[in-house]
Amino acid sequence: MPRLKSVFIARLPVFAGLCLVLVSGCRPAVETQFVTGEAVTALDDELRQAVTAIVLERSGTPTVPRPLADPERPERDVQFGRALYNKYCQQCHGISGDGKGVAAKFLYPRPRDYRKGMFKFTSTPYGNRPRREDLLRTLRRGIPGTSMPSFNLHPDRELEALVDYVLLLSHRGELETRLALEADFEEEIDPENVPDMVAEVLSRWDSAEKSEVHPLTNQPPFLTADHVAAGREAFLSKGCSKCHGDDGRGMTKDNIGKDGWGFSTKAADLTSGLLHGGSEPLDIYRRIVSGINGTPMPGFKSSLEKEPETIWNLVAYVLHVSGQRREGAIPTPGMFSMKTPESDKPEAATTPAE
Repeated sequence: MPRLKSVFIARLPVFAGLCLVLVSGCRPAVETQFVTGEAVTALDDELRQAVTAIVLERSGTPTVPRPLADPERPERDVQFGRALYNKYCQQCHGISGDGKGVAAKFLYPRPRDYRKGMFKFTSTPYGNRPRREDLLRTLRRGIPGTSMPSFNLHPDRELEALVDYVLLLSHRGELETRLALEADFEEEIDPENVPDMVAEVLSRWDSAEKSEVHPLTNQPPFLTADHVAAGREAFLSKGCSKCHGDDGRGMTKDNIGKDGWGFSTKAADLTSGLLHGGSEPLDIYRRIVSGINGTPMPGFKSSLEKEPETIWNLVAYVLHVSGQRREGAIPTPGMFSMKTPESDKPEAATTPAE
């Protein structure tokens, strides 16, 4: 018995270490340099170094980041957002916001790459940057049907700090790409042009705050049989069924394409009840009117603005279709089985992380 006791005491540091790992989690170490984007790596050495130096000066490093939009922001505020991002986000979205965190290859759809400033679910017109409130909404709701969870239980102060850091990464990535394009085209970087490039990046975000999409007409009282029936007729006649299918399941031969990040994508199965951009009537209205950034889903504002009631009828029909499974109605299988392309499939959980 004394011998067992002595062995146990000798191994206490091992047990303590294991407990520490279990409590703190197995988070990857934070890199000291941001990952260089593809547009920069394609440049020759001299231009690559010039671009990297400017981005480093303007946006800092992963350990000492600097907001492009607010360079004088107190360091403690920036570090607060950085710490939250590293704890909750970088495993999927990557230290640079490139969507290539250590967990990314196991996920479908892939985590968002912030560097283009392109976000799918916004309250702004197609092609515009999101409003700050759009990013906060995504954090609070999560994205149903994906690996993006809701952070609704976190205090507002933390969510605001996370958005600040996501914006820092987005602005940094856009500036890096803008500089790389300039370097490639002009075969040099004129330092006097850099402030204008910074202003160009930031102006897109500033203008987005004033570009919220509002309904053309007030939302009617609906989910009446008449609205749903009219919505189904529009769904079949206005082009929605070409990709989503007559039954809304998306099992059509035309339902395939590439998204703005280079991955294969397809129109949603509306009957799943998992509407990624939100299931509130206004969410669906904006998807119909403005489309979805970075995807083949177009906006229908120009074709439907003279018949605004049709937009609300489509919203009613989508809500009806998406609620069928909850009511116990299982749609019949479609003609085509849409499979995830091999190149886009998440890797098996048994694959060791690189």
